[in-house]
Amino acid sequence: MADTFRVALSGDFRKEDGTPTYPDFDIEPLRNAPGVEVVFLESESPLRAAQLEDIDALILLIHRFSKESIPKSGRLAVVARFGVGYDTVDVGACTEAGIGVVITPDGVRRPVAVSIITLMLALTGKLMIKDQLTREAAAGFARRSDHMGVGLVGRTFGSLGIGNIGAEAYRMAKPFDMKFIAHDPFADKAVAAELGIELVDLEELFRRADVLSVSCPLTPETRHIVNAERLAMMKPTAYLINTARGPIVDQKALTVALQEGRIAGAGLDVLEQEPPDPDDPILKLDNVILAPHALCWTDQCFAGNGAADVRAVLDIQHGREPRGLLNRDVLASDIWKKRLADFGRRFGS
Repeated sequence: MADTFRVALSGDFRKEDGTPTYPDFDIEPLRNAPGVEVVFLESESPLRAAQLEDIDALILLIHRFSKESIPKSGRLAVVARFGVGYDTVDVGACTEAGIGVVITPDGVRRPVAVSIITLMLALTGKLMIKDQLTREAAAGFARRSDHMGVGLVGRTFGSLGIGNIGAEAYRMAKPFDMKFIAHDPFADKAVAAELGIELVDLEELFRRADVLSVSCPLTPETRHIVNAERLAMMKPTAYLINTARGPIVDQKALTVALQEGRIAGAGLDVLEQEPPDPDDPILKLDNVILAPHALCWTDQCFAGNGAADVRAVLDIQHGREPRGLLNRDVLASDIWKKRLADFGRRFGS
């Protein structure tokens, strides 16, 4: 109907019994917004175009949105991702079709940065090892001197990427009195200067960092950017942390480096294959801390992501450019402009 703005949520936002997968995502502001109708799609990945023919806005969790997902009706205006990763969305096809792709940088900035700091502290403090020693009672206590932690004062924290999340991790690491270096060809130099970050080339980042965090998006250029050659440049006492996307790191090369003790350890919230094969050798190592791509999953993170997507969708409904728009080239699209103007006319700006 012309007076209805239809918002679809991908089917993975609901469990099989119809209850919310993530109750901290409050969709009531959408349900209560004038002129908005909320529907849940059937659980399919990638989404089918037929599911979206009469939909104006899509909020997407984990399911894939491919070129074939684009409805022929021309009605869909925005794909709002629940998070900041967009490797599950064919962004180029969306831009070509005049569809905006929105991410939620405000929702994940602090939670993912906290995850980076959590892994850094757990690795350098040998937390997992000391937990196991304690469970062995007297025998474990007798070996505690063999597992000395690493102090952070004066050590070098490096990041591959200093965008939204990377910069926040540096802000949180300030009290540890570490040296800061980073590599990011798109770095905001003013932000780097403000945070006391020395910008270095890629090889220098790997050579100098005592803790190296991956905080860049997965693109064709960054796939396996952390490879055997660059891992070999790292100090044997260094730690690698990846909370971004698994394929940014060549996991086979990392596994070998960990097995051979060529780096001290790793903290991984993401893996190249998710979920991993039960026989994956990285699962057997005691110098790696693993999380199931969910370390940042907290009530506050999911509430923040949801609120950001709701705001973006309601902005679109009222003909406004949404915050978090990823494919900014779409702003020049006549299709996009016409859609927004039409929404503004129908629902008020």
